[in-house]
Amino acid sequence: MNLPRVITPKRYMDSRGWFSETFREAQLRDLGISCRFVQENQSCSRRSGTLRGMHFQAPPADQAKLISVLRGKILDVAIDVRRGSPTYGKHVSIELSAEFGRQFYIPAGFAHGFLTLEDDVTVNYKVSHYYAPAQEGGIRWDDPDLAIAWPIPPNDIILSDKDRELPRLRELTSPFPYDGHPLDALTIPGIE
Repeated sequence: MNLPRVITPKRYMDSRGWFSETFREAQLRDLGISCRFVQENQSCSRRSGTLRGMHFQAPPADQAKLISVLRGKILDVAIDVRRGSPTYGKHVSIELSAEFGRQFYIPAGFAHGFLTLEDDVTVNYKVSHYYAPAQEGGIRWDDPDLAIAWPIPPNDIILSDKDRELPRLRELTSPFPYDGHPLDALTIPGIE
């Protein structure tokens, strides 16, 4: 089953702080995540209320992502854009922070974006295909058909010009097929 999921790597605490193994391919495979990550990206957002999204990369360069926050806190959102899915246009979201160390796995077939909830946020994400500008796509963050409850007033959200121009969901011709697994509520398991 290739659906978004939350991963909580174990932290080993002592008087100095903590240590955590944040990526182990075999552990992800045990959770049903079999993609191979080929590129790692970081973004830094200076101000709370910065929204990056809602993005995807189309086949043949479609990307699964493994998101983590190195500094600060975000609301991370994944939207089902698999054509024919009974949950098409529905989303799941989770708050991720450096403090708690949770990760969010988002498979191909989902648009992704996040909103910073603090100043000076650094987000790290692994992707399963290299960046391919010709395959970029996305949908508007504020599309009323998505009904995303952003915790910051729309007039206070900071966007790139590119994200401001993305189409609405009903204008999207999805390049992603439905795999037979509808979007489900997120659970928060741990990696031991």
